[in-house]
Amino acid sequence: MSARLSTVSEALVGSTLKGGDCEVLDVTHDSRDVRAGSLFCAVRGSRQDGHDHAAQAVRDGAVALLVERDLDIDVPQLLVRSVREDLGLAASVVHRHPSRTMTVVGVTGTNGKTTVTTFLEAAFAQQGLGTGVIGTLGTRIHGGSTPGARTTPEGTDLQRLLREMSDRGVDAVAMEVSSHALDLHRVRGTRFKVAAFTNLSQDHLDWHGDMDRYLAAKARLFTPEFSDHGVVDLDAPYGPALAAMATIPLTTLGSGADANLLVSQRRVTRSGSSALLGLPTGSVEVRTRTIGRFNLDNALVAVATAVAAGIEPSAAVAGVALADAPPGRLERVALSSSAVSPMVLVDYAHTPDAVASVVAVGRELVGDGRLLVLIGAGGDRDRLKRPLMGAAAAGADHVIVTDDNPRSEDPATIRAAVADGVVGAGGTCDVIADRRAAVEHLVAAAASEDVLLILGRGHETHQEREGRLTPLDDRELARTALKARS
Repeated sequence: MSARLSTVSEALVGSTLKGGDCEVLDVTHDSRDVRAGSLFCAVRGSRQDGHDHAAQAVRDGAVALLVERDLDIDVPQLLVRSVREDLGLAASVVHRHPSRTMTVVGVTGTNGKTTVTTFLEAAFAQQGLGTGVIGTLGTRIHGGSTPGARTTPEGTDLQRLLREMSDRGVDAVAMEVSSHALDLHRVRGTRFKVAAFTNLSQDHLDWHGDMDRYLAAKARLFTPEFSDHGVVDLDAPYGPALAAMATIPLTTLGSGADANLLVSQRRVTRSGSSALLGLPTGSVEVRTRTIGRFNLDNALVAVATAVAAGIEPSAAVAGVALADAPPGRLERVALSSSAVSPMVLVDYAHTPDAVASVVAVGRELVGDGRLLVLIGAGGDRDRLKRPLMGAAAAGADHVIVTDDNPRSEDPATIRAAVADGVVGAGGTCDVIADRRAAVEHLVAAAASEDVLLILGRGHETHQEREGRLTPLDDRELARTALKARS
């Protein structure tokens, strides 16, 4: 695919084209990814200014530049007020608006995005559609996976990816849309047939500042600029507030009379969950083999969203019923050779609300045993949530506080904040810095009737500390610990 630079200029309101016209074959913001025929987007960041790399980008094959100031370089230049705001739309033009050729569904919210997109993928497949997924676990095209660096890719990478999906026969895409992506304009140029909201709870306040601005970032997806239709769970935290801010037609679901789709007869068991969802065509029973109330909520949002996107209700329900939870989302670690051992669940819960929800599930499962939780908190992220996460974990019988991904921060400071939250909420905890040793202690100390929750890292296979990534997978740690006690 390609486009004339003048065509790109026409799409970017207020832009100025200087130095002539040319054919553009690709768009990139990373000078290392420049290829012959590229439009290089000179993004000004907190650490580097893309304008400083423009000359090298031209030497590497860039035929034009998207810039905020005129550069003394002899190639066509498209001047705009903000390169970051315009690069996604520019890429969409060059790649001939790939999101318009497919059914693209955007899912936003603090928790549940990955699970909802997984359920949507299953619903699309049940309808017989070619499927694509973009999110925290990377990218899937027709079920095949490739890793990704961000929940929502940068605008240039996103449009290139959507074009690849369209060219490979994808009909429907389920995409996680983060608040950072909305704030940083990564999805500009993407057209969503349906936008879905799961919930909102404290996270990323280091970026947004407060919950009002966090909510406002999410609400941008529910405007005509991006989406045709919205689906909102009114029973979820901030669901009614988001619905009130939306400026597109909405489908709402919930247990109250104000919801378009009534949810009733919720049932949660150790083997799965179910509820009735009142669609306009009649009530359907939504079943999921994932455990926990919050996963049932995710399943209901997925079915409502799939139907809003044009999927037959029977296909939506059947797909969700067949889908497994994504890796690291209440994922059970067990040894097939072990007749009796504690139930070990690994989950990505890394916000106070997610921790509280998973602890509530563990409490429902534990029976006569104890509920034991291992938890930490990530460095270089929202510091205010750390004691709140500890307080949420205090609902267990005992907590082990350990390192998560300390990144560039002092791990002891992070551990202390989490432990203070546990103790302040009336819980008891041990602090074991090394995560491997902490998991070994947790499993060794457990009785066979106990339930163990290992929280925070979920599917992650490496621990980040001082700029280094070290192999570390909570599921493998738990499996090794279980073998040691068998």
